[in-house]
Amino acid sequence: MAAEQSAARRRRRATSASEGPSLDALAGHHPETGALELDQLIHERVRLGIVSVLAVNGSLTFTELRDLLGTTDGNLSAHARRLEDAGYVLCRKSFEGRTPRTDYALTEQGRRALASYLDHMEAIIRATRDLGDN
Repeated sequence: MAAEQSAARRRRRATSASEGPSLDALAGHHPETGALELDQLIHERVRLGIVSVLAVNGSLTFTELRDLLGTTDGNLSAHARRLEDAGYVLCRKSFEGRTPRTDYALTEQGRRALASYLDHMEAIIRATRDLGDN
C-alpha cells in the first residue's frame, strides 16, 4: 500500500512538472518561508484588483480605478500608494484645466510581480487538485 502511494506521488510530481512550475520552483519562493507564502503586497484584495485591472487596461485614472473596483477614495489611495512605494505602479499627477487628474499604470516590475503571483496561485491550485485525486 505504501509503495503504491509513493508511486502515485511520483507520477503526480512528474505530471505537475510537465504542466508548469511546482510550488518549489516558483520565482521568489524561498524554502524557509513555505510553499504557500504568497506576495502579500499583491495578495490583498484591493491591491490585486488594482494590478489586475491595470495589467488589462494599461493606464487608468483614479476615478476609473475607483469605479471599477467599487472602493472608496481613501481606500484606493492608500492601496495605490503601497503599490507605488513598492515600484509596482506608476502614478502621474496632472491637471486638465483646473481639475486635478491622477493616472495609474503598471510598471514592468509590477507586471513581473503579478505574473509570479499568478504562477504561484496556479501551482497551489494544481497541487490542491492533485491532493484531491488521492
